[in-house]
Amino acid sequence: MEVKRRTAKALVAKLSSVSEQTRTESLCELRLISKNDPESRALISEAGAIPYLSEIIYSPSAVAQENAIATLLNISISSREPLMSTRGLLDALSHALRNPESPSTAQSAAATIFSLLTVDNYRPIIGSKRDILYALIDIIRNPNSHPRSIKDALKALFGISLYPLNRATVIELGAVRALFSLVVKDGRVGIVEDATAVIAQLAGCEEAGDAFRKVSGVGVLVDLLDLSTGSSDRTKENAVSGLLNMVQCGKKDVGEYVKEMASIVCNGISDVADNGSLKGKKKAGDLLKLIDSGSGMNDLQELQFNNVITQSS
Repeated sequence: MEVKRRTAKALVAKLSSVSEQTRTESLCELRLISKNDPESRALISEAGAIPYLSEIIYSPSAVAQENAIATLLNISISSREPLMSTRGLLDALSHALRNPESPSTAQSAAATIFSLLTVDNYRPIIGSKRDILYALIDIIRNPNSHPRSIKDALKALFGISLYPLNRATVIELGAVRALFSLVVKDGRVGIVEDATAVIAQLAGCEEAGDAFRKVSGVGVLVDLLDLSTGSSDRTKENAVSGLLNMVQCGKKDVGEYVKEMASIVCNGISDVADNGSLKGKKKAGDLLKLIDSGSGMNDLQELQFNNVITQSS
């Protein structure tokens, strides 16, 4: 362990060298060590690397930026508190998202943010950084973004949206239109699953009603539950979760509209109730009960609903 500590200190010391080659070699070595040796991550952090790495993110050198942000990502796996306590770290990550010298830089920055968001207490802090939120949303709405960047940005937005008070801000910054655009236009299953996971979280706030209405969002979620569309199991569970959240958290008129729309796809909801995960089954069951308690189904919808309930019993 002592040898590793001395190695970390020596490499970190080289980050302040006047020689660009020395700094680059040290960065490459720190990235490799922090990736392959979990024990070294805390040692690199203790040696004072994080402020240097944060500063290097502003470098115009793609190699330097990539290695610095990748090393921070590796450190974040084991040592999140030192990153969050470093002044300017979040600003540096925001810069990496907004001004990446390469796609991998944006990917690593989004992944680092997601790693930090696994700590509940950091969610309101990161969610208060509107520039980070906007940068993540910009990645998912940009048709030229790398698929890996989109997935990492979606995961970060999901982590941010787990904190209820962040959801209205994410909606205000235009996430809903970008998310539903991915669902409708992007055929990659993983992207659609991750996008609907974020949508389901955002549905859990009152502001979602108007935002979803502008993009026919409820209709899209309902379509995903139509058995003929072939949506993945995870996508269907996310759609159920989104509809349920809208009924439970939205205004009364929004809830009634959602229940009426959802009644069209009772078979799809029942499929989740029968074959989904434990959490998915519970949410689907809760949604079916809410649909049953609502009014406004026509005779055909009511007959279909009763058949579904009978089959599920």
